[in-house]
Amino acid sequence: MEPVYLRHAPPLTSTWFAGAALAAAVVGGRRWALCVALGHGVVDIAMRASLGLDITAAVPRGVVLLLLAGYSMGYLAHYALRAERRLAEAVEIEARTAERERLARSIHDSVLQVLAMVRRRGEEVGGEAAELGRLAGEQEVRLRTLVGSGPAAARPEEAGADAPSHPASRLSRAASPPGAASPAADLHMALAELASSRVTFAGPADPVRMPAHAVAEIRAAVEAALANVDRHCPEGTRVWLLLEDEGGEVAVTVRDDGPGMPPDRLEEARAQGRLGVSQSIRGRIRDLGGTTEVVTAPGEGTEIEMRVPLDGTG
Repeated sequence: MEPVYLRHAPPLTSTWFAGAALAAAVVGGRRWALCVALGHGVVDIAMRASLGLDITAAVPRGVVLLLLAGYSMGYLAHYALRAERRLAEAVEIEARTAERERLARSIHDSVLQVLAMVRRRGEEVGGEAAELGRLAGEQEVRLRTLVGSGPAAARPEEAGADAPSHPASRLSRAASPPGAASPAADLHMALAELASSRVTFAGPADPVRMPAHAVAEIRAAVEAALANVDRHCPEGTRVWLLLEDEGGEVAVTVRDDGPGMPPDRLEEARAQGRLGVSQSIRGRIRDLGGTTEVVTAPGEGTEIEMRVPLDGTG
């Protein structure tokens, strides 16, 4: 007579085979473990049927135990791998930050002080030296922005291991259609690069992650707004560029202290076929599913506020 425990306990082969299922979970994750456990169950039942052995309730219970054990081990292995990757990234970021701080101290004590001195002397002398001083001031601001910004390299799972970080590379992604899969980019870094001696940029301390094509379009719209200031405002007009992350959307504001214009001037320009603001700014933001508001009045400067959803899908 067959002992009772044999009818209720999992087959001994399930216990032996647990090592293979757990090893598959560690190497290949939960899917491998589930496939190995199911494969064992199918082969076990088929062999018992071909040999004329009894298939008791203990057989499927053994397969279920293998499935649970393999899935649990695969789950733990997955999170252990993620924790190890996060730790390696944190160590790398810490090393990059320490090196950036060391270089920033060296640059501040040499290059930045020289550029600041050239800018001041150029303003004092005037003439062609003033233009040289202005260019030195712009390079000073750009260098300060570059040195002062934290590491903004995207993690491989966010932006792809081969995602380029050069501004021209990011802007080249604008050719991809908005609906296509697009790696993430940092809008904060893209707009901070536009700062100069007369353009003051302010934004959140953390990166503002958006699809790369949306970052390229927003930057192009801001560049069009800055080009309008160069074209229509007196020399020396100050510009303030503000980036705000409001959770579900971002707000980008370009404000200048120029002469301003009548509120209906934009409609007149559009009617005359001058589509700078209509297409270069409003058109780009509209294609991203956002809105653009222009506030201006004679003698009060101009403010352009662009709001875009964070997904930038339009």
